[in-house]
Parts: sequence; structure tokens; C-alpha cells
Amino acid sequence: MDLMFEAYLTHESTSQPEPDDIPHTKDPVWILGKKYNAIKELEEIRRDIRSRLWFSYRKGFVSIGDTGITSDKGWGCMLRCGQMVIAQALLFLHLGREWRWTPASKDETYLRIIRLFEDVRCVPYSIHQIALTGASEGKQVGEWFGPNTIAQVLKKLAAYDQWNSIVLHVALDNVLVTNEVKRLCRQTSRNDVDLFSESTSDKSKIKSNSPWKPLVLIIPLRLGITDINPIYFNAFKACFTFQQSLGIIGGKPNHALYFIGCVGNEVIFLDPHTTQPFGSVQYKQKEQERKTDCTYHCQNASRLPLVQMDPSVAACFLCRVESEFDSLCELIKENLLSTTNQPLIEICEERDHWRTTTNPQDSFNVLDLSDSSDDFEFLG
Repeated sequence: MDLMFEAYLTHESTSQPEPDDIPHTKDPVWILGKKYNAIKELEEIRRDIRSRLWFSYRKGFVSIGDTGITSDKGWGCMLRCGQMVIAQALLFLHLGREWRWTPASKDETYLRIIRLFEDVRCVPYSIHQIALTGASEGKQVGEWFGPNTIAQVLKKLAAYDQWNSIVLHVALDNVLVTNEVKRLCRQTSRNDVDLFSESTSDKSKIKSNSPWKPLVLIIPLRLGITDINPIYFNAFKACFTFQQSLGIIGGKPNHALYFIGCVGNEVIFLDPHTTQPFGSVQYKQKEQERKTDCTYHCQNASRLPLVQMDPSVAACFLCRVESEFDSLCELIKENLLSTTNQPLIEICEERDHWRTTTNPQDSFNVLDLSDSSDDFEFLG
């Protein structure tokens, strides 16, 4: 990947062969909820992919804490994938799904979003903040994260992001509790509602008159033991067709990738396994700052057959308003629950309705809510 990136920086369209990023096929191409025709809209697909914020390994940044670690090469790929999920959410939230990046882009909001992820200690979603917060989840700085750990860490960091005021909810045990999410998104202070009250009457109080805070929903899943069970292929691909899609965090064993779309039985991904020097975009006024901005955008995505994926994944969605959350729940019911005898996700209104069992053959066992390990529930 490092050599590929160097080729990108010195790219000359007249001397480079046609990339093999998107196949010329009649099958629809889905990129984060948007449908394309690969034959007629190839360049638009590529513009869309280049407009996604791409975070990769970096070297030469200030030490993370007192560890002396100044590069995340070899261990930070899942952390970078987590950054990409939040970054796409903020781009969609502030600039809209149809916004497109160019090397000349100097939109103030866009540059502000990038600065939230730069490799410095003081910004909300830096590699420093993520790695140090991971220590509270039992991961030392320099230790590899799994999808569930990065989801739990991002949830903690989002709580301190005052500019965006997003709610990040992690749906554990493959169960989405809708009223729990609605209480969180309409909560205006810590004392507004007790989510874990024993009183049923308390649980029913959703502040419908309170403003809805944008929701980033992450659903960690395990879709097999060593490989993805083919029974989940169609449901997995359906996630990319939802307009709320923020992609899927996953990869190959100990090799994290950020999946942003699909075509046929392949997934399209951004790969963080390129090591780039630390740099700052600031206000993109200097030549070096303009060059650094280009390092946050990947020229071409890559593809991977579904059968080669690791079964541990986390599906991610953005619901800017409550109606988008309601629509997402309906899409999940239609596409992920009714298409297989072993649904990808369960939906219920309240926590009391979760199915609990001591039978080890049952697919769903309630976990300790404080658990942040990467040993997900097995679905197949």
C-alpha cells in the first residue's frame, strides 16, 4: 500500500493504466447508501470514493502519552477505521451526502472536520485520544483493537464532542432497543431520564418535545466462527443500500478494513495500511497543507470477496433526525429480519423484551453491558 500511495501522489493520467477498483459490470454498485451504474457512472463512483475521508497509518507525530510511540504502523488499523466512520458521519451531517471533494476544496466546515482527527493530543478523535481511551477498555497503547472495542471507545469520545453533539450508541448482543435510542437522542442532560430505571413508567417517558441529537448507531456482530456464514451475505450487502449507511468496520484476521460499499459478491473498502508522515491541514493556505489534505483522500478503493472477510464486523449508520431512525428500523425489519431464519439483528422497544436464556444453543445470550471485549455473540 505504501508504494501504491506514492504512485498516487505522482499520478499522471496519461501514464497510468486503468485501475481495477470498480468492475465493469451490470450489477449495481452501492457506496454508502447511493446506487451507481458501473458502466455509465464510473467516474462519479470514483469521485464519491475520493470524497470520503481516508485515515491511514502515520509516523512522526508527538508521542502518545509517555509511551514514546510516535507511529501507529502495525497496530492502529482498527483505530483508523473507527476514525473513518465518525468522519463520514460528520461530512454527511454538515456538508450532505452529495458533497464532493477536490484538491482545491477549502470549505471551512470541511477543514474543521479534518482537524478533529489530526494526530495531536488535544483534538477529540485523534489517534492519541483513541489509544489512551482504549486503556479503559483493557487495551494498552500499541495493542490491536477489535470492532467492539473501537465502538466503545468512540462512544466515550463522542460524549465530549460539543461541536457536533452527536449521540453514539452501541447496540450490544445484536439487539436494537428502539426506545432506549430515542431516550438517548432526546436527552438534554444527565438527569433527564434514567435509562436503567426499574420502573416501567419511567422507561416510557421519551421527551418528544426535546430536539433530536444526530445518532451514530454501531451494531457489533459476529457472522460465523472462522468465516462469514453465506446465509448472511444478502443481509450484509443490504446494509450498504440504506441511505443511513456509514459502512461496516471489519476486515481480515488482525487486518482491519473500512467497507464502504459492495458490488456483486464483493465488498469495496478503504485500506488504512499505508504509512504517511504526520502533517497538518490547518486552513489549507500553505503548499504543504494542501499536500497534506490530499493524503486524507484515497485515489482508488479496493475490493474483497465476501468469503474472505473475517466474521467479526460492526455495521454503522447515521440518523440525522428521528424519522431517519424510524425508517432505518423498518429497513432492518424488511431486509435483515425477514430474509433468513437467523436474522442479523433483533429489534424490540424495551430492554425488558430481550430474549434471555441459559441454553448454550440459543443464538442470543445477554452480555454484561459493561463488557467491551471482542468476543461477539455467534449468529451462525
